[in-house]
Amino acid sequence: MKKIGFLSFGHWSPDRGSKVRSASDVLLQSIDLAVGAEDLGLDGAYFRVHHFARQLASPFPLLAAVGARTDRIEIGTGVIDMRYENPHYMIEDAGSADLISGGRLQLGISRGSPEQVIEGWRHFGHEPAEGETDQDMARRHTELFLERLEGKGFARPNPRPMFPNPPGLLRLEPHSEGLRERIWWGSASNETAIWAARMGMNLQSSTLKVDETGEAFHLQQARQIRAYRAAWAEAGHDRTPRVSVSRSIFPLMNDTDRMYFGRGNDSDQIGQIDNFRAVFGRGYADEPDRLIEDLHADEAIAEADTLLLTVPNMLGVDYNLHVIDSILRHVAPALGWR
Repeated sequence: MKKIGFLSFGHWSPDRGSKVRSASDVLLQSIDLAVGAEDLGLDGAYFRVHHFARQLASPFPLLAAVGARTDRIEIGTGVIDMRYENPHYMIEDAGSADLISGGRLQLGISRGSPEQVIEGWRHFGHEPAEGETDQDMARRHTELFLERLEGKGFARPNPRPMFPNPPGLLRLEPHSEGLRERIWWGSASNETAIWAARMGMNLQSSTLKVDETGEAFHLQQARQIRAYRAAWAEAGHDRTPRVSVSRSIFPLMNDTDRMYFGRGNDSDQIGQIDNFRAVFGRGYADEPDRLIEDLHADEAIAEADTLLLTVPNMLGVDYNLHVIDSILRHVAPALGWR
């Protein structure tokens, strides 16, 4: 059995043809998509986070709303850019969203992706320390976030508080027990995957990969997952980690599917991201029988326990539920995912 969720980039645009024309639309439709996906039997509803863009930006109100409207489905992010985050405030938000959902939060965090603006994290009040890069700052924020998320007291209580305090140092509230084990790190390289394993985080292997060997994307990603699991075992953690990969998968069931995705991307793409050579995975779009054959050969999907389906959210809730239903009915069972 493989857990299957959707990953929405949360785009919206007022342009003609868009079914998601405003920020209000994308938020409300994201909730409706999660509710509909749960009804279909999907395991997870995950959302991308981008700042200064016509996309989803502040995840915790959305995650709390989805948690309040659903009962079973995991809710998560893929990913929150830790360069922008105040770790203490984030713990309060994450704890609240997790408690509202009954402990279903799966929080994906990372250094983030290329930005819409120059050094956008500075506008949020964050500055790298002397000698730090913005990547170092993201890791520093992450390490503090993970430490405080354990729930141990660290702040000295006021001797004359407004309300009575429990004894000892105080922790951030609300504290959600078990959330520390449901933090994921979004990784595009072997080195950051190994670091995530040492830190005791689950792994979200990115939609792109630093091209470290020149091999196909799925082969490099499979090697990354194996390196992560080896580092996890070496670190001696006492639980089994989770690993996700993301894919664009579209069974061609009708003429609308063929119109949108009949000329699917059937090969990896190479590009430059932040001054490094990156390989982007292919998309999968075909008749179900051929789709099953192609997906069966994807080594990274086979290595992962969780598959996130990247959905074209601007085509609207109904169409995306059709895509999800087609995968669950006509693709997943033949591959042993269901």
